[in-house]
Amino acid sequence: MPANPPGTPSPTEPGTEPAPPTDASSGSGPLAGIRVVDLTRALAGPYATLMLADAGAEVIKVERPDTGDDSRGWGPPFVGPDDDPQSTYFLAINRSKRSVTLDLKDDDDLERLRRLIADADVLVDNFRPGVMERLGLGPEALEALNERLVVLSISGFGEGGPDGERSGFDQIIQGEAGLMAITGDVGGTPTKFGVPITDILAGMFGAYGVVSALHERSRTGRGQRVSTSLLASAVAVHAYQGTRWSLGGELPEPGGNRHPTIAPYGAFTCADGWVNIAVGSEGLWRRFAPLVGMDPDEPRYATNRDRVGRWDELEAELNAILVAETVDHWMEVLTEAGVPAGRIRTMDQVYTSPQLEHLGMIQHLAHPTAGDLTLPGPPVGWSRSGTGVPAPPPLLGEHDDLVWSDPDGDVGSGRDGDVDATS
Repeated sequence: MPANPPGTPSPTEPGTEPAPPTDASSGSGPLAGIRVVDLTRALAGPYATLMLADAGAEVIKVERPDTGDDSRGWGPPFVGPDDDPQSTYFLAINRSKRSVTLDLKDDDDLERLRRLIADADVLVDNFRPGVMERLGLGPEALEALNERLVVLSISGFGEGGPDGERSGFDQIIQGEAGLMAITGDVGGTPTKFGVPITDILAGMFGAYGVVSALHERSRTGRGQRVSTSLLASAVAVHAYQGTRWSLGGELPEPGGNRHPTIAPYGAFTCADGWVNIAVGSEGLWRRFAPLVGMDPDEPRYATNRDRVGRWDELEAELNAILVAETVDHWMEVLTEAGVPAGRIRTMDQVYTSPQLEHLGMIQHLAHPTAGDLTLPGPPVGWSRSGTGVPAPPPLLGEHDDLVWSDPDGDVGSGRDGDVDATS
């Protein structure tokens, strides 16, 4: 994404300037000057810290020696040399971070971590409940160490309650949260999302919680603990599917590519592919129907309620009409008429999209061992504070020398530690 013009006010107070940026931090963005200690692994926690890094925070990713984050071994596919393969899973969610290695079972390394936390603004973990306490880093200990610290904890099922101790992996939570029960072909079996959606949602809600807590800290001078879970995050996005049951008494089931309350709204077959069409209002229906040779006042389909009640019949008629022409034909006709429509693209088509290139969503980064990488980029830009240029995901322990530059193990940052999210 192109850099924004300079001249953004510093988010730090006088005398609390952050360390000069290095290869993993451009120094741009609304969270520039915020230091994040990242104890997370896999996806939910790393996605939260990815969002903070995209916003300009300095993220120090603490990994186990030798193996690092679990996702470094998740593949294939891998890229890079055979003697140092890089997991494409890891590369997807760890751009613009610094990697250091610590053995948290070693007293000296644990003390180094405490010193790092004492100088940080944010600490993120996604350990199972109780692990931080066993490390001597429970809520009271962390507050005594750094009262300005914002602590984000992400768990699978939430803290406490009958399921609080359960391990929460994405697909397990998708099932437990009801998402699989509403996903899949009409009348078909429960199906998971194509991406680990509950991990991603928990990371997004967690980052939102961190930024909110940093804003409050700018007024109070005190940090606080933020918690979220995969389960809570999944239920939070039920939207109308949840209220179909809780208010309407209607139990949602897999609906395939159909919208449960709007018709026609879904995916339709063309001569050479598929097209999504969203007829989201009666006005759009009156524009759309003549394009496919239908009378908008035909009694079977005159209102949205009529059309939803006859979805099977309507879908069959539309597919029989739309399959006679190509995707290009229907996209031209529908777009000219102002009817929302879109192609169903494969990943190779997505990553050559001129629109995504324009938005800065396709990043080309040079990795020290894997070579040139094409990665999805930051989805948010800031007009005043700027958007930093992403850095490639780090090698394991790549920034040990930078972060542990002081011979006594202190962070070589040159900063005083009192940094707020706002001026």
